[in-house]
Amino acid sequence: MKKLYVLLIFLISVSLSAQDKGFGIGIMAGEPTGLSLKAWISGNNAVDAGLAWSFVNKGSLHIHADYLYHFDFISLSSGRMPFYTGIGGRIKLKNTGKGVTDDRFGVRIPFGLDYMFASVPVDIFLELAPVLDLSPKTDLSFNGAIGFRYFIK
Repeated sequence: MKKLYVLLIFLISVSLSAQDKGFGIGIMAGEPTGLSLKAWISGNNAVDAGLAWSFVNKGSLHIHADYLYHFDFISLSSGRMPFYTGIGGRIKLKNTGKGVTDDRFGVRIPFGLDYMFASVPVDIFLELAPVLDLSPKTDLSFNGAIGFRYFIK
């Protein structure tokens, strides 16, 4: 147990700055709920992804990846809270039973706010993403989640 504390202190001390670089891993809760990943490309550009479970209509596996651009228009005394938007794709895999599937592929357009702490490698986000399914039929739905990620530089 003592080794775990030493490892956690080391990881936190190695990366004590705002989360506008590096790789983050965390959890998102909402529709869908699951794992959230984010990799910064530059100070304003990132790629995020999710591997999650949708609880709507008996459940399905949800996989998405988005390219994001962050806009700083809220000034804070500590940390950073950009608005972001982007574009990406989503695959939704669902087995309805007896060999029948209801798999879907669509385009996501996420919008959100991302609070990045100044002194710890953690961010908290709130996101809404309209999803336009393109296959097997055209349909409009929404994803929405709140979550957090821990960043490794």
